[in-house]
Amino acid sequence: MSSAERDGAVPTEAPERPDGVTSSQTAAGGRSPGRSRSRRPAARGSVTLSDVAREAGVSLATASRAINGSSNRAVGEELRQRVHAAADRLGYSPDANAQAMARGQTATIGLIVHDIADPYFSAIAAGVTEAAEEAGMVVTLANTNHDAARELDYVRTLQNQRDRAIILIGARRDDEEANRRLREALDAYRARGGTVAMVSQPILGVDTVHVDNTGGAAALARALHGLGYRRFAVLAGPLDNLTARERVTGFVGALAERGAEVPSTAIVPSAFTRDGGHAAMRELLSRDVATEVVFAVTDVMALGAMTAAREVGVDIPGQLGLAGFDDISTLRDVTPPLTTVRIPLRETGRQVTALALEPPAVGAREITVPGEVVLRASTPGPAPG
Repeated sequence: MSSAERDGAVPTEAPERPDGVTSSQTAAGGRSPGRSRSRRPAARGSVTLSDVAREAGVSLATASRAINGSSNRAVGEELRQRVHAAADRLGYSPDANAQAMARGQTATIGLIVHDIADPYFSAIAAGVTEAAEEAGMVVTLANTNHDAARELDYVRTLQNQRDRAIILIGARRDDEEANRRLREALDAYRARGGTVAMVSQPILGVDTVHVDNTGGAAALARALHGLGYRRFAVLAGPLDNLTARERVTGFVGALAERGAEVPSTAIVPSAFTRDGGHAAMRELLSRDVATEVVFAVTDVMALGAMTAAREVGVDIPGQLGLAGFDDISTLRDVTPPLTTVRIPLRETGRQVTALALEPPAVGAREITVPGEVVLRASTPGPAPG
């Protein structure tokens, strides 16, 4: 038996009549379609596609198309049912790799995230898996740990595995060379029939769900200003991270419009993590900067900042207000409850999955997700005096 027969990915064989029966079967055995000399099921796993074809009275090529699908030829419904009935009688289990070869892709979505331990990414991933399951798809997860080279390697691996679609979740960096390499890899993947969608900045020429970071941060700044705060500081995240940059720009710009300039010494860069927020708050508090309220560009950073403030005896919110961005689920257990910008994270995951599974459009599509300011006890207004 050839390896092709074992796989079931057989494109052609003997000449075939319109009903899918090979001339060799009819001439040699005189059997009618769907008839078999044996009805005894073989042990599961020992049955080949050739056995199914003989049982159904069709060619091996027809059996392959009926079981595995085909990227360019379809099988009539009557023949398909006949082949599947034969497969059921024999206990045949199709090979997933053979199906991928026949169809040109698997029923799998590759999901690439920057940090699955961050509730922001895990909440979006939950929405992706929900939507994928409803579509009959399976999700495989890859975690980059914010490493651009690793992200690129994952895209190439998913292409080789013939994944149906790739979804990327995570901000782009201000690195044109890295962005160019990723763009080329995604273009190559799409050229082979895959589809791509992202939750990120719309800079790679693929369908994108883009969080309105600038608008959400600006709305937060206006709301805090409205509470009476006038002296602000920002825990800014990585300087080259476009999401962090958008949030800082929106926040600082909206305050400038109201005459509340944020001094450069009150803007502290950091890692995009809980520990980054912790380190940035310690750095801010060590500087001689008069501050009434601190904006951390993610909730995860804000949680680290809250701990850092308590460690040095700074009361939040009694002495210092604190706000974040994203409204991650972890905030339910935080005291005081954190002011933030709410993003519908799970729904965002569902939206990007829908984009990834839709037929490609002419030009890249973009969906903008707005943020909603949620004022909580961490920002009651400036302390008296």
